[in-house]
Amino acid sequence: MSDVPTPTQSPQRSRANGGGGAAAGKPATTQPPNAADAEMLARAQAGDHQAFAQLYALHKRRIYSLCLRMVGNVAEAEDLTQEAFLQLHRKIATFRGDSAFSTWLHRLAINVVLMQLRKKGLSLISLDEAMEPNPEEGPSRSFGAPDLTLTGTIDRLVLEHAIADLPAGYRLIFILHDVEGFEHNEIASMLDCSIGNSKSQLHKARLKLRDALRAQNRLEARP
Repeated sequence: MSDVPTPTQSPQRSRANGGGGAAAGKPATTQPPNAADAEMLARAQAGDHQAFAQLYALHKRRIYSLCLRMVGNVAEAEDLTQEAFLQLHRKIATFRGDSAFSTWLHRLAINVVLMQLRKKGLSLISLDEAMEPNPEEGPSRSFGAPDLTLTGTIDRLVLEHAIADLPAGYRLIFILHDVEGFEHNEIASMLDCSIGNSKSQLHKARLKLRDALRAQNRLEARP
């Protein structure tokens, strides 16, 4: 689609940064759209290309950020962002408002990203994974609660590398919840999984991040 510009701007800075741990300040994602946003969406659904371009400008950064964090390659993330908005252009008329538009759009983008990861032969952690605690993971804690072991001054680059090293399924949940700020019910809608599975995946992702950061700290502490 020639009238959809290619995203070139850098994504917004992650909220899972050195100044705060997991679940740091989240943007609101469930606020109802105002009248102007609803009108813009309606016009885009009716085929107004200018309204679609406005939707693109409004949402491109977060979609690009998601793609970049999942694939770790700028050019590939730009291609996937472009493909996500091409999918949006084809399917926008089917949006019925059963969920927030941003949730629906992220679901389109996630499908594009997961298809790309499967093409690359990367295995994904199943979202239907059993939720029973693993004895090796230590005492259970409330799923979805902030992990205090990830809070504090953490080198941003070390944290980014630890996130990038997570299995794709865990990384996706962590990014959606702790970076993008979506709630578990929204994530469950995006991924066609239960809220409990979303919480379980996030819990396990945080455990893996905690272990990775502890291992890095031990390496840095060596004389």
